[in-house]
Amino acid sequence: MTHCIEMRLLGGTNIPVSRLCFGTLTIGPLQANLPIQEGASLIRAAIERGVNFLDTAELYGTYPYIREAISGMNRSDIVIASRSYDYTYESMKKSVEFALRSMNIDYLDLFLLHEQESALTLKGHREALRYLEDARDRGIIRAIGVSTHYIQCVEAALGMPEIDVIHPLLNYSGIGIADGTVSHMLQAIEMAHSQGKGIYSMKAIGGGALLHNVEGALKFAIEQPCVDSIAVGIKTLDELEMDLAIFEGREPDKALRERTCLDKALLIEPWCIGCGECVKKCSHGALSVVSGRAVVDKAKCVLCGYCQAVCPEVCMKVV
Repeated sequence: MTHCIEMRLLGGTNIPVSRLCFGTLTIGPLQANLPIQEGASLIRAAIERGVNFLDTAELYGTYPYIREAISGMNRSDIVIASRSYDYTYESMKKSVEFALRSMNIDYLDLFLLHEQESALTLKGHREALRYLEDARDRGIIRAIGVSTHYIQCVEAALGMPEIDVIHPLLNYSGIGIADGTVSHMLQAIEMAHSQGKGIYSMKAIGGGALLHNVEGALKFAIEQPCVDSIAVGIKTLDELEMDLAIFEGREPDKALRERTCLDKALLIEPWCIGCGECVKKCSHGALSVVSGRAVVDKAKCVLCGYCQAVCPEVCMKVV
């Protein structure tokens, strides 16, 4: 089948990206933990079908998949975005250098501050931003961004010309938006886009919570003119084909729909010791410790798997 996926410029960056962005979180150790060759093959399949935009983060542990997937390809044909939590000049420098080395590339298209909340947290990352500006000046990165679940962070970024791209949480139900409504988030995103900020959204299907209406969820994101690209976590070829059908305006066949529209959940194994590290990590207030064991509020959980990264007993997993 010939695929024809829409391309757009990412705000004022002059970087052309596919409307569907391959979110690599789901193939890595925080979720499916696919073998490197299998995950890399899936990324290559997406690229062969017209998806040129890959989203990753230092936390995800998916750099080896991307390195393998793009080996031998023309680097300029692929757009790679990564991010880290670092807040000092030197630690951000190390993170960017680690990303370049790990993926065997000599530049990154985008590098973002991970999970920013407000003007205050952005201020606390001033030195990290200063490094990213220097790296952009030297061509090590092409654009600077922030990822956020907060409307107030999008609004704060409006007054920061050094920020080229915003990666906000957006879905039709509002699940995961930490400080307001879908309407309010859209207003902030629209204002940012009108100022030339590139926008690529996340959690269009609520981390899997909206899989019962995956077509409606993705169409909602696609129909927003202020959203240049939508990052969607993909872990199987069936999921890739389902997403491509929706993004290309085709009707997915019934069998494909049945294989892919399965709800996900956060599994907490019985050997949890109730240490509370996951509670501290969760920015959505979805976790608590009850009777010596972690429990999840499914109404608040966005199934990101970040809790698994800090669990000392390795007892949490999105399944």
